[in-house]
Amino acid sequence: MTPLPAASAAPVSEPVGPRHPDDLIAPASDILDLPALRAALFSSLPSGGDEMSVRQAAVKCLRDAINHGRAAIADAFARDPFAARRTTRAYRYVVDCAVQLTFEIATERLHRKPNPTEGEHLAVVAVGGYGRGEMAPFSDVDLLFLTPYKITAWAESVIESMLYILWDLKLKVGHASRTVKDCLRLAGEDYTIRTALLETRYLAGRRALAEELDARLWSELFEGTARDFIEAKLEERDARHVKQGERYMVEPNVKEGKGGLRDLQSLFWIAKYVHHADDPAELMRRGLFRREEYETFVSAERFLWAVRCHLHLVSGRANEQLTFDMQVEIAARMGYADRRGRRAVELFMQEYFRHATAVGDLTRIFLAALEAENTKDAPLILRMLKRTPRTKPGYRVDRNRLAIVDDAAFLSDKLNMLRLFEEALRTGLLIHPDAMRLVKANLHLIDRELRESREGRRIFLDLLLKHGNPERALRRMNELGVLAAFIPEFAPVVAMMQFNMYHHYTVDEHTIQVIRNLSEIEHGEHEDDLPVVSQIIAEGVNRKVLYVAMLLHDIGKGQDEDHSVLGARIARTVAPRLGLKRADVATVEWLVRYHLLMSDMAQKRDIADPRTVRDFAKAVQSVERLNLLCVLTVCDIRGVGPGTWNNWKGALIRALYRQTRRALEDGMEALNREKRGAEAKRLLRERLDGWDAKDIKTETTRHYEPYWQGLHVTAHEVFARLLRDISADEIAIDIHPDEDRDATRVCFALQDHPGIFSRLAGALALSGANVVDARTFTTKDGFATAAFWIQDEEGSPYDPSRLDRLRETIRKTLLGELVARDAIQPKEKFRKRERAFSVPTSITFDNDGSEIFTIIEVDTRDRRGLLFDLTRTLASQNIYIASAVIATFGEQVVDTFYVKDMFGLKLHSKVKRDAVEKKLREAIEAGKERARS
Repeated sequence: MTPLPAASAAPVSEPVGPRHPDDLIAPASDILDLPALRAALFSSLPSGGDEMSVRQAAVKCLRDAINHGRAAIADAFARDPFAARRTTRAYRYVVDCAVQLTFEIATERLHRKPNPTEGEHLAVVAVGGYGRGEMAPFSDVDLLFLTPYKITAWAESVIESMLYILWDLKLKVGHASRTVKDCLRLAGEDYTIRTALLETRYLAGRRALAEELDARLWSELFEGTARDFIEAKLEERDARHVKQGERYMVEPNVKEGKGGLRDLQSLFWIAKYVHHADDPAELMRRGLFRREEYETFVSAERFLWAVRCHLHLVSGRANEQLTFDMQVEIAARMGYADRRGRRAVELFMQEYFRHATAVGDLTRIFLAALEAENTKDAPLILRMLKRTPRTKPGYRVDRNRLAIVDDAAFLSDKLNMLRLFEEALRTGLLIHPDAMRLVKANLHLIDRELRESREGRRIFLDLLLKHGNPERALRRMNELGVLAAFIPEFAPVVAMMQFNMYHHYTVDEHTIQVIRNLSEIEHGEHEDDLPVVSQIIAEGVNRKVLYVAMLLHDIGKGQDEDHSVLGARIARTVAPRLGLKRADVATVEWLVRYHLLMSDMAQKRDIADPRTVRDFAKAVQSVERLNLLCVLTVCDIRGVGPGTWNNWKGALIRALYRQTRRALEDGMEALNREKRGAEAKRLLRERLDGWDAKDIKTETTRHYEPYWQGLHVTAHEVFARLLRDISADEIAIDIHPDEDRDATRVCFALQDHPGIFSRLAGALALSGANVVDARTFTTKDGFATAAFWIQDEEGSPYDPSRLDRLRETIRKTLLGELVARDAIQPKEKFRKRERAFSVPTSITFDNDGSEIFTIIEVDTRDRRGLLFDLTRTLASQNIYIASAVIATFGEQVVDTFYVKDMFGLKLHSKVKRDAVEKKLREAIEAGKERARS
């Protein structure tokens, strides 16, 4: 290292560090010329100045150098966006220089000690990720200030001065001041501290102190405690995964998420602790990884670090969450482009999830290798087995895992590539990593002959139908590449991300989740919360058809064509190959083609309208198909992600199923309006026990027929009480939780007038409510009755403590004390992470879907105040809204309106429909602009 200027001779420190280190993203001298910077730094310090002036001068000089260095690194990284390792080393080099020069300033200018006593020595040591030498642009700088004995006043002053300078440089410094003895004691008590000290790197000061710490850590703490350390790291990993979610969650945490950098680092920590490995290549040299596995490790690490560095640079801070808006930006920075109907961001995220899956594979392989060395205990569930399961010939149990006796014999029969998974399910054993390695290295054996063999079909279908745990078989087959090899049509959707806020998983993981849901229902785990589908399963269905349809229902995704149409064509090819008979193939094809039909009808149409049920029944045609489609629909929605299924969707699906089954079994006349109206009035009379006959007659004769079919008797009772003795200028409101639907029901009764639906929607929007369903009716004596089902911002019913405020906001808006349009506008903004989404607007008019209404369906980008804008626009066009059904799918919303014109007729005129569509599109675009601004 270049000597200090003469004025700073005889340093107490032993400044080291990269003079001009090799293999950075740019030449070290272009990033930060350390000798030149040291000379400029010390010449800039005021001679004889106080500490504050010295620190200010130092910070100015160092800040300029650091900013220049960071800019040089960022520019070079932009030119080579996958050069992660050289980039992380470059950031470490900049920080090393800053820390070392700061130490020199503190010890040579601010607190010079030419003849220190034995107790007045200090070493500065990098620990944790910084100690390992891996730094993203805004990583923490973790420092250990090491002293031989209790900290002295001199050392305390040096440390304080260093920290002030580093903080003024805007470095995020984590620090501790300890003796070697302190480190040993604390690391013995806390595995987080122990892990940080596993990766120490000397920076400046008394080198012997750092060397003593390292030696004593290994001899007095690390040696002989590998098993405890591994268990602690695995418990920490499991807790982290629970917190962060599965690796297939579509907004993953690059650092802490499953399959992320922390998992790779955990492997390296364990390897270093057990084998003193300073380089991942040591894992290969010791036989823990094969060469291809080591290359997978390096490739995953390189990719994930590149993503993390770009994420920091785009965010301008230490951000580890790969949110939707960040995904678009980083995909562009890393050079991904749209291709074959798929967006660049989807291709980028598919690559991300493939690497995350590979990290999971490496973790299993490495930990099993440690088990074989007796360094790590087998999983607890396996240790609890009282006896070893008996295996079929060709297999053995190795440390409670299913292993292969003879690799060559195994490979001599290609059917063994499937039999392995069958034997694992039959015995309940996890598959030995060596067996997984063997399968993954010989996927070429899964050829056309195997796919079309009778025994191959039998084994695959048994994995789905026979052993009671299809999720485990499919997930392991998918991770090893066997599923895509056996069904090549499945390969394109492996790790395929759907770039929207609705789907929480990749397509392949969603498919496995759907099948898991079905398996749980078959095991009786959802009899209380899913009574209809549980009963369907209990009564008996064609399980083979159902499981194959679930496996294939999304196989057509990722292409330009409608995935349901393409998927049906693929199913027509794949299902016969799996051994299904012609009639079963036709049913599977129909289920794949129409797997969204029941969901769409339930969520996007008014199922109180008899025509909705009639049309759905005609499409389904049989109770058998209805049963299969209902189970598939429920499992599909539940497989979208946590929280997607709720009582609201459940109530809609159950109602549509029961009405449709009744129509299929008893005939379409079961949907007769008059019969349903008479039954509704009878139920209301029972509820109004105690009313005199005159008041009951007034209530049952004041409403038109649609009212009696559009609402449940509980709402009829509420409106009866609101309308009883209501005055002409009164606004009667009832707000009540609807627990069966996971929503809050708001009922209004007031004098009818044009645009009433829009006024009510505006009042609710202003209160922050999300409307999920709405009905409005006009009485024969001139009153409007409207029922809205609303949820809060989290998609839950309103907490009772918020209802008074909700009621007051609604009242003020309806009385004109608040102007909805003006008050809503500041709340319309898209959240930052949501701005990456663009949903094309589609508006359709349907005069056949209802007997008395035109159905207007608006499919567009969701935002606050959208329903108010749409209803206000319809009102301005003299359109009467009878009901609105709102279905939200992440950032996409489908608002469906049942409407009439001012004369009470359908919108038969195309000129009128075109004019309405134009106005609706104008309102949508204007709202988008407000939300973006």
